[in-house]
Amino acid sequence: MALITTGGQLIKDVEKHGAIAAYVPLEGGFEGRYRRRIRAAGYTSVSITARGLGDVAAYLTGVHGVRPAHLGKKSTGAGAAVGYRYFAPPIVTTYVDNLPPKSKGLLLWIIEGHILSSQELEYLANLPKLEPRVKLVVEVGGERYFRWTPLTDAIAA
Repeated sequence: MALITTGGQLIKDVEKHGAIAAYVPLEGGFEGRYRRRIRAAGYTSVSITARGLGDVAAYLTGVHGVRPAHLGKKSTGAGAAVGYRYFAPPIVTTYVDNLPPKSKGLLLWIIEGHILSSQELEYLANLPKLEPRVKLVVEVGGERYFRWTPLTDAIAA
C-alpha cells in the first residue's frame, strides 16, 4: 500500500457497487484517511457502530421506539414498569432529506460490522438500490492492510 493514497479506487467502487465491505487494520488510522477522501469527493459522511442497532431497517429508514434504561423509574399506569418509550427519527432518511444542495449523497460508514447477521448485511447491500443517494462502507473484519470488496461478495463468502 502506498504511503499516501488518493482513495480514488475506493470512491469508484463505492459509486459502482453502492455497498462495500472493508477489512481494516486493527490498529486503525486508515479509515479516517479514506473517509476524508470520500468527503472531499463530495459526499456527506456519517459514522455509526453496528453494536446496539437492533432492527437495522427500522433504525436506518423508519421511525423507531427506544426505551432507555429506567434506572428505577416506573411508568405511570397499570402497565409493565419498564419506563417510557421515546421515538427516534431514522438516521438515513433524516440525513438524505437534509443533504446540502451540491452533495453527491450520503456515505454511511458502519464500524464493527462483523457482529451483523447475514440477513442484516443483505439489507445493507440492498439499501443503495432502495435509496440511490446512499452509499455504504461496512467494516466486516480485520486485515494487515486496508482492503475492500463489494458487500454482496463478502456475504456470499
